[in-house]
Amino acid sequence: MKNRTRVVAGLAAAGLLGAVLLTAPSAEASSHREAPLISQDPSADNTDLYAFRDTTDPTKLNIIANFIGLEDPAAGPNFTRFADDALYQIHINSSGDGIREITYEFRFSTTVANPNTFLYNTGPLGSPTDPNLNVRQTYSIRKIVKSKDRKSESVEIAASNVPVAPANIGPRSTPNYEEAIGKKAVTTLANGDRVFAGPRKDAFFADLGSIFDLLGLRPLNGAHALPLPVAAGINGLAGKNVHVIAIQVPIASVTKNRNIPTIVDDPASVVGVYSVVRRQQTRVLENAQSTGSGYWVPVSRLGLPLVNEVLIPLKWKDRFNLSEPQYDVENYGSALLNPEPAALMKALYGLNVPANPRTSDLVPILRGAGAGLSPANYLPPMDILRVNVAVPAASSPNRLGILAGDAQGFPNGRRLNDDVVDILLRVLAGGTPFTPATNVFPNNALTDGVDTSEIQPVGYFPFEAPPIAGYSQPAALPLP
Repeated sequence: MKNRTRVVAGLAAAGLLGAVLLTAPSAEASSHREAPLISQDPSADNTDLYAFRDTTDPTKLNIIANFIGLEDPAAGPNFTRFADDALYQIHINSSGDGIREITYEFRFSTTVANPNTFLYNTGPLGSPTDPNLNVRQTYSIRKIVKSKDRKSESVEIAASNVPVAPANIGPRSTPNYEEAIGKKAVTTLANGDRVFAGPRKDAFFADLGSIFDLLGLRPLNGAHALPLPVAAGINGLAGKNVHVIAIQVPIASVTKNRNIPTIVDDPASVVGVYSVVRRQQTRVLENAQSTGSGYWVPVSRLGLPLVNEVLIPLKWKDRFNLSEPQYDVENYGSALLNPEPAALMKALYGLNVPANPRTSDLVPILRGAGAGLSPANYLPPMDILRVNVAVPAASSPNRLGILAGDAQGFPNGRRLNDDVVDILLRVLAGGTPFTPATNVFPNNALTDGVDTSEIQPVGYFPFEAPPIAGYSQPAALPLP
């Protein structure tokens, strides 16, 4: 106990305990509520981004962007929906410099068939366009491609009035949700790309409750500076839905050479992805209506999970969402090279972590080492999700990705079952082959105790499981 007392006293003296308190709401929470401003605007909040080679059709790349974190299924009568006054974008870069070359843009529109009722639906729903759906949302989509010299751009494909999958309400309203609604909301565009927008079960998993409690890890409760009984992890995303925009595209349509690469250690085999939500610069509320005008300002950005949450300090978090990936090192290099969570792990758990600046592990990961590139072929470091499409999809994927020898796993892209919390805990603690001196127990065995979602993804596009019905929303956990 004396040792723990000294640790806590040292934390307070160094100001680290205060830092933990300040950063805890943002720590290790994927991108749910990752910055002060966007935490007040959930419909525009990027929560997770996934990119992975399709296991059924190896010529296809799947990209899934999630929004509106911690969504309650029983959120009626005004069920959660995409914002009509926001612009949702998925950006793709194949040259390695982080500058967007292909953009998929989504705009949403909501209509109410009968404004004289409070009902979301006036009877059972048998399709995404069922006449009984009173509050319905559609979207337009554009695929915008820059010219090779990047001096101009063109709209390669456009579609409008595409139906959004409505909420999964319950057995009376949505008695056969997945077959009648979920699967029918998948749309194939004129160029063969497939798209989906609507609610799904959130695939992300993490012990948010413990991590927010001063960076606690229940399986390691006894080793914490403020010890508690050891316990199993609890998934804070259990019972929660999320809103999804998913696209499935031919790999040859997004790579640098417009082919399906076969050489792993080649920058041309790597595709970078990040998602952005924008709102117009001026927003006016008048007569119960919200209208926007002016420049479309980015309000939320996401590439790799947890970068803004655990590496960017509070003073820069909102600015980070406004910036472009190619400027990350210039703007935030000091935070990326000197990760505060590593110092907290050292103080709270007594871990021996790598010395700063973290040029031997964090920088290579940000430059594509996790995507299979050798140092000679590293790309500029930035917060962008890079997937090497020359690597075949794993037949037996491992949740720990490259840390378990699964070359197709995170941070080579990101699959729905990749345990990014455990992976990044170990990366931040130096428990990886990049830093042999600290690649030892317990650094290389850190875990929040949550290894998977309580509801598994499905084996077909858009891959995240059907949304939990409002009628079936789990009861809240009892207070301790």
